Amino acid sequence: MTRRRWIIAIVALLLVLGAGVAAAGYLVWEKRHPGTIRGSSTVEFETTEEPGVSTRPEEVVRKVPWPTYGYDEQRSRFAPGFDVRPPFTTTWEKGTGSLLEFPPVVAYGRVYVGTNDGRFIAVNAEKGHIVWQKNFSRCIAASPTIGEEVIYQPLMDPYPCREHKQDAAGYVVALDPDTGRELWRFEAGVVETSPLVVGNLLYFGSWDKKMYAVDVNTHKAVWTFPTGDQVKAGPAYDRGTLYFASYDNKVYAVDARTGKLRWSASGTANFYATPTVAYGRVFIGNTDGRVYAFGQDSGHLLWAKATGGYVYSSAAVWQKTVYVGSYSKRFYALDAGSGDVKWSFDAGGEISGAPTVLDGVVYFSTLEEKTFGLDAESGKKLWEFDDGKYSPVVADKERVYLAGYKRLYGLTPSG
Repeated sequence: MTRRRWIIAIVALLLVLGAGVAAAGYLVWEKRHPGTIRGSSTVEFETTEEPGVSTRPEEVVRKVPWPTYGYDEQRSRFAPGFDVRPPFTTTWEKGTGSLLEFPPVVAYGRVYVGTNDGRFIAVNAEKGHIVWQKNFSRCIAASPTIGEEVIYQPLMDPYPCREHKQDAAGYVVALDPDTGRELWRFEAGVVETSPLVVGNLLYFGSWDKKMYAVDVNTHKAVWTFPTGDQVKAGPAYDRGTLYFASYDNKVYAVDARTGKLRWSASGTANFYATPTVAYGRVFIGNTDGRVYAFGQDSGHLLWAKATGGYVYSSAAVWQKTVYVGSYSKRFYALDAGSGDVKWSFDAGGEISGAPTVLDGVVYFSTLEEKTFGLDAESGKKLWEFDDGKYSPVVADKERVYLAGYKRLYGLTPSG
């Protein structure tokens, strides 16, 4: 064989080997980033009631306008009757000195928020001054939740938070909302989930691979549910069932009173996002880059939408639409029935935190520290703010409260 033929043969062999490596690489990528599965609005899809419909009397909404992460027990992130729209005037701003990874709750005329370095702050909602604060010297990466005249805040491992101690103790502390006095605490593993109170039960997950239901009167666990890995996502509740996810790649539905398993379903990677329950479905993002829709009663996979990047963002729902951000730097409005894209928005930065829908406007932030307000029906940009990094916006009837990177803002509609 001539030298030229040898060269041609070697080049051909290299091309074949390269193609094989590329194909193998693509298969690995495809397994880690699976594609879209289109759904149908005729299968396990309930449209008789919109999410966010409040059964709380008006005086209760005035007293406790934003009681928990995601606004309600279903984590819909849509507050009906809150008529606050951009443009906004910054009424006040308060520096926190540390990262605000999760949004505040609003109750009793105050905004309550935990900072990453372990301080818990109660801020006057109208004026922006600090009413009281406590320093727990433990990392905080979750929103509090409001019970009957009690506020519950999860605590992680001791500060500093650069290298987390996986087997450290964690707590949920119960505080007097007027004074910050600690009423009691429950010890578990590290607690990163934003908790939920339904009746007399406090629900939260832990890095010790369990979901807890703690009686707020006896301060004892009524039940625990073991999973295959850490529970970082918060739970959602609807009609007697608790929905949550774990780093074992699974979503669980359990009886909220007993902890008995009703169903479990799998993704192909970790679930960090808190589930959202609406339209007879459970919507949740996964680090495989997809948003999933499971049947609320059956656990059947109804659709999965590929976004091109990790989905840490929890979803908001409104008018049969699922709103969610992706690390692909795009924000999506997905048809709740099929998973089809209604519109998407190039945000110019990775999106990690959850959106909020208020008065027809959907708000979200990017890791580039920009907050956007888009028309929820069309995706048209209505407003932009130069702060915010994770889950930015909560509200009451008068104001929007925006969690910036290290600052908290009170914004009043000026239009």
